Amino acid sequence: MNLEEYFARTGYNGSLEKQDLETLTDIFQHHIRAVPFENLSIHCGEKITLELEHVYNKIVRKKRGGWCMENNQLLGWVLKGLGYDASFLGAYVFNPHQNAYANLMTHLLVKVVIDGKAYIVDGGFGVSYQMWQPMELVSGKDQPQAPGVFRFTEKNAIWYLEKMRRKQYIPNQHFSSSDLLEKKECRKVYMFSLEPRTVEDFRFQCTYLQTSPDSLFTKKSICTLQTTKGFRALIGWTLTETTYNYKENMDLVEFVMLEDEEVEKTLKEKFSVTLDGKLVPINVKGYYTI
Repeated sequence: MNLEEYFARTGYNGSLEKQDLETLTDIFQHHIRAVPFENLSIHCGEKITLELEHVYNKIVRKKRGGWCMENNQLLGWVLKGLGYDASFLGAYVFNPHQNAYANLMTHLLVKVVIDGKAYIVDGGFGVSYQMWQPMELVSGKDQPQAPGVFRFTEKNAIWYLEKMRRKQYIPNQHFSSSDLLEKKECRKVYMFSLEPRTVEDFRFQCTYLQTSPDSLFTKKSICTLQTTKGFRALIGWTLTETTYNYKENMDLVEFVMLEDEEVEKTLKEKFSVTLDGKLVPINVKGYYTI
């Protein structure tokens, strides 16, 4: 495991001398545009494990992606290796289907402190809720980014992340009522405390999320990747490509339904992902929205 190989994977070739916000942002953006947020291992006969060497081999050498516990663990390792003050936190994801935050702490994220200011760096959420820049950990401040306006609020030492999106234009009206589309313009994302966490705190969740019939990740095969203009996502057989702000205050969302034989070809062409095992796509209607 070495940083040079990781940066070759993400295509980052900028300076590594300064541990400043500008460098952090550049490294982060290269990560989210090269490494997909995906759970395909669950649907192609593989087991997801949290050992760092396994995560490194999967993402860096096999050019795969991963979910938050993989993406953010690797990102945290990289940042610590560069000398950043980085640590892990744990979050409870909001479930719009139940209008409540999860009871289980399933989301791992990274906190980075630069010159006394704390930032949240989260490279493992995907779709339109994926931040594009580190977010300053400050309550009640709108933080506009290309995907929309993000905001933290803090109450009784609990932090909440929400996102305001633009209007959406869907050229293919057949998909205008798709359950994959987020209907609300302001959406809660997750809540967390500042209690430091370790990867060990996520062992049970890692097993649960890939085995329980109640888990979102067993109900949907997901691969999403940020681009320079928006993001693309393959959920089951549905490919979406979103262009942010293609018109004033409006995002373009394009849908395509794939045939079985097109799925793995699309993964390779659109996401640069090649699987060892045979993918069995799945998309049970539910609460995963873009």
